Formats: sequence, C-alpha cells, structure tokens
Amino acid sequence: MSDVIVVIGAGSIGQAIARRISSGKRVLLADLRRDNAEAAAGVLADAGFEVSTATVDVASRPSVEALVEAATKLGDVTGVIHAAGVSPSQASPETILRVDLYGTALMLEAFGSVIARGGSGVVVASQSGHRLGALTAEQNAALALTPVEELLALPMLQPDQVTDSLHAYQLSKRGNSLRVMAEAVRWAKRGARINTISPGIVITPLAKDELTGPRGAGYRRMIDLSPVGRAATPDEVGNVGALLMGPDGGFITGSDFLMDGGVTASYFFGELAPS
Repeated sequence: MSDVIVVIGAGSIGQAIARRISSGKRVLLADLRRDNAEAAAGVLADAGFEVSTATVDVASRPSVEALVEAATKLGDVTGVIHAAGVSPSQASPETILRVDLYGTALMLEAFGSVIARGGSGVVVASQSGHRLGALTAEQNAALALTPVEELLALPMLQPDQVTDSLHAYQLSKRGNSLRVMAEAVRWAKRGARINTISPGIVITPLAKDELTGPRGAGYRRMIDLSPVGRAATPDEVGNVGALLMGPDGGFITGSDFLMDGGVTASYFFGELAPS
C-alpha cells in the first residue's frame, strides 16, 4: 500500500505544495472539472510523480465521501492539501459560503476520519479572513464547532446578514481558520496535524480573474502599497505548505499562517488603512 497525498483543487497552489511533499508517494489529484485534474496530472506525471485523478464537488457530501473512498483504496492517506474554492468575482454569496465554508468543513470532517498516524494537512484560506472585523466569541465558536450539515443555517450566514460576495468570502476564510483550530484537536486523536495558510495575492488563474474583474483596481492598489510591493508566486506558498506538512513542522498544528507581503499590516497600520 502506498502513502497517498490527496490534492483537492488542481490549481497552481495545490500543485506547488504537492511537488514538494509527494516524492515516492501516490498523488490523488481531484477537481470539480476532470479536464483540470487531467491537465495538472500530466504535468506532475511528466515530472516523475505517480498520479491518479478524480472529480469532486466539495459542496456535495456524497462526492466528498466518494473521494475519501477512492483515496483509501489507493493506500494510507498521509497528506491532504485542500486548495479548492471560488473567489468574490466568480460566484454569488450563497455559492461562496457553500463551496468555501461548508465545503472546507465537510472535507476536514471526512478526511479527519481517515488520516493516517503521522499525517498532516493544509487548507489554503486567504488574507481576506484577516481583514474581517472582529466576531463575537459565540460567532467564533459557531463557525468552528457547528455540525457541518447545520453550518449554513447559522443566523449570521443568512442572506439578510451576508449581502455581498466579498463579505461571504471573508466570513468563509475566517471560518476556515477557526474550523482548522477545532479540527486540529480531533485530528490529533489520530496522531495527525492540520493547519491553514492565508496567502495574499498569488499569481494564479483565479487571481487573474480578480485583477481583471470589478475589484481589479483595488487588488492592484493592494499590491502597489504593500510592504513587499509585489504579488506572490505559487512556489512561495508551496514552500510554506511543505514546512507545515513535513517533519520540520511537527510542532505546528491548529495554526493559521498569514503570508500576504504585508498587505494586512498596511491595511491596519499603513497606506491601505481605510480612511
């Protein structure tokens, strides 16, 4: 039986992390679109990795459970990279909450029940979660602990409370980091770890949609006025993912790593601060 690394979301960030941790292991690359998964698998296979593909809708429990079954048939699941999601320019508030919030919680629950001892996982969240205003202790607990199938029924997530896609995205990404904190306790019972990375603007097809979309000017301003003054590459996120999932990150679990070139710092204490 092989050690299996499951990559959910066949984009540039998921691939970058997988390349750093999957030598000698079996990669199961899953995406909503089969053609995306096959294209990414071809790139990894040409680089010497052993890759299988699957389709998955992270907002569907039967689909996620089918992916878990496929992964466990291949071997011991020792790594989970969750990099699937939609952005504010791509979807409605309802869809964002269902994919980015519910879908992540569902994945954490499902793979947290099969992760192998010594295994680890990373959820790719976003800097946006760090710019959401403070929530109450009760709201934090609700996002972290509400049973998955009850999550979208929370009063704070109803249409009269979440009226635009950006707010839905920020809530989802804050919810991801809170959920990972809670899941880290459960994953630890299996001897496994789970963390979140919150990247800033990383040059991927999704980011290009944002840069050319209705919020494009704001995104370019964030890049220009950030302390680093540029966007990130997927490989830079891959380096952090490899640290968190590898032996050098063995003391890190339930944590969220903000890597945004200082955008959040500038938002609170610099030129990006709201007037």
